[in-house]
This record gives sequence, structure tokens and C-alpha cells, in this order.
Amino acid sequence: QVQLVESGGGSVQAGGSLRLSCAASGYTANTNYMGWFRQAPGKEREGVASIYTGRVYTGRGSSYYADSVKGRFTISRDNAKNTVYLQMNSLKPEDTAMYYCAATSRWVRSPLAEAEFADWGQGTQVTVSS
Repeated sequence: QVQLVESGGGSVQAGGSLRLSCAASGYTANTNYMGWFRQAPGKEREGVASIYTGRVYTGRGSSYYADSVKGRFTISRDNAKNTVYLQMNSLKPEDTAMYYCAATSRWVRSPLAEAEFADWGQGTQVTVSS
């Protein structure tokens, strides 16, 4: 099992930036994907971005984004630190949500699908004001 701890959330004005961090601990050796999901009040949790963190070359793309954040958000990893980051630029009020980090050892078919991920963090709040 993998433990995940998010940090970096906060309140910003529209157009601002935040960087979220997700530190993984525990049995991380078999983790293949880590991702960020978000849930706004009254809405379902949705995939934001995910990244391949395995050590086997797959020939596939390594990062995936929801259409709503493409060009604004960037996911990256530091395998040495077992940490994944989400750089969020040009933030909009509709980005306001609780952001969750997730991990899986599966070879996922849908890298932004909640059901593909087994381990979850507690979340960090992001609030964007207009």
C-alpha cells in the first residue's frame, strides 16, 4: 500500500499560479501511475492529470491531461523523491476544488479514470477567486 500526502493548496486570484506536491511513501516500487483528481462542491470527482511513474519503457505517452486544463497545468515527477507535482498556471474560478493525489500499480487503460487508482491522499483545497 502507498501513502500519499498532498501539499501546496491555497487561495489565489484568477490568473494566478499554484504548485501542488504529492509525496508518496510505503510500497512505491510497483507504482506505475500517479495522478491528480479534483472535486468541486456538488460535483463528481474528475481526473485532472496523470503521469507514468514506472521504470519500464512502454512506448506510450507519459502524461495525460483533462481538456479543461491542457496548456495551463503541467504534471511532473521526481522519482528520487517519490513526489509528483502539479503546476497550475492561469487559474480560473472553475478550478476551485479539493485536489486529490492518487496512485496505482495497474497498467491503466484510462489514465484519468478514478476507478483505475487504488491509493488516495486526503486532499488539498484550491480556491480561485475572480
